[in-house]
Amino acid sequence: MAVVFRSDRHVAKHGFAAAYRKDACGGQLTGLSGEITSPRYPESYPNDAECRWSIGGAGGGGPLTLVFADFQMEGGQGCGFDYVALFDGPTVAAPGLGRYCGSARPPRTVSSTPHLLIVFKSDFNIGGRGFKAHFYSGECQEVFTTIKGNFSSPQYPYFYPNNLKCQWSIHLPLGYRVKVFFLDMELEGRSSLTGGCDYDHLSAFDGGTENGSLLGRWCGRESLAPVTSRSNRLLLVLHTDRDMAQRGFSISYVGVVPMNVSCTRTDFHIQIPVQSLAQLERNRIYLGTPSCAAQVVGRNFKIHTRFDTCGTESQRRNNTSVIVSTLYIDFSVGDQEDIHQYEVQCEPKKKEASVTLIAGPDPSRLSQAENLVDAQKWDGEAIDAHEIKSQDTSDIVFISICILAGLLMVIAVVGLVLL
Repeated sequence: MAVVFRSDRHVAKHGFAAAYRKDACGGQLTGLSGEITSPRYPESYPNDAECRWSIGGAGGGGPLTLVFADFQMEGGQGCGFDYVALFDGPTVAAPGLGRYCGSARPPRTVSSTPHLLIVFKSDFNIGGRGFKAHFYSGECQEVFTTIKGNFSSPQYPYFYPNNLKCQWSIHLPLGYRVKVFFLDMELEGRSSLTGGCDYDHLSAFDGGTENGSLLGRWCGRESLAPVTSRSNRLLLVLHTDRDMAQRGFSISYVGVVPMNVSCTRTDFHIQIPVQSLAQLERNRIYLGTPSCAAQVVGRNFKIHTRFDTCGTESQRRNNTSVIVSTLYIDFSVGDQEDIHQYEVQCEPKKKEASVTLIAGPDPSRLSQAENLVDAQKWDGEAIDAHEIKSQDTSDIVFISICILAGLLMVIAVVGLVLL
């Protein structure tokens, strides 16, 4: 910046006095997303600083989300020295959303208006590293808590904006897992130098934060297999750079119901924690036909049925005989049908069971579903020991019949010899 003063040959006045400061900060931010840091971050911020960032006001009508990635400031009771204050509006007259200092990261903050004001202030001594925060607005951030849903990149199917960092968080009840289906994806391609997704890319993290396990990172135009979380939370993050843009992506997700499926040579045993489907009556959960509805036993929905009932059928897959049926979980409300279907399979000789999600939010896409669970476990109530023992009685009966048939055959042969 340059300041130029010039005077002519006539008329003079008092002139002016001005001051400047190297560490100017704050400003008006109007993008879908962005990053904010304290002056000199990650080095120690200056003393006697005051900065104000006003976010919003560019036509977006939705709430704003602020997430702190790093935070270290001078502490003190009541945060009376150095602090960051958040306001639910464009000025300090708006309701306060929090005042923070010290080294504990402030919680994720969501405004109730399309404006958010961030005020940073430091006193005359003792500083710290400062902070780094990201903000998200409009279609660039959303939190989902329903059992199924869908979302897309900003402006999809038109080109997404540059310089974005967007987050979509899926948070389901305990015991569930999140399964994501990529309906369409076209991002900027891989780097010709590294072969990696160094430019625009979409990442998925298990556990709901970017500190969780990375489930995948994608770019370009690809047909992707579904991705399933290991927990009840999953976070998707879109990064775009300052150059090329493409159509973006469209995604559907469904919550995979936690269940335990086991089998013997003659029976299916299915257990689902009641807390996972607390909003459903037991007759909304059935195997094959509505007449084979679940029973409530303790804290579980349970289905115990023989192979010759409940719509089960024998099939041959990969030269192996298996017993197959369909488990229905009916989430329908009013006239809106919403029935999730799981294929339940048993290999009687090995007494091995599995369950596969075959229909949920979009049957035409969910036909791609892979095997989700092999005798799937959950963090709920285990099968009682006496119940496991009762499941094996069918094997004892089967062996007893075989022995009896053998004895009868021996008796018949001996009888014929004696005659």
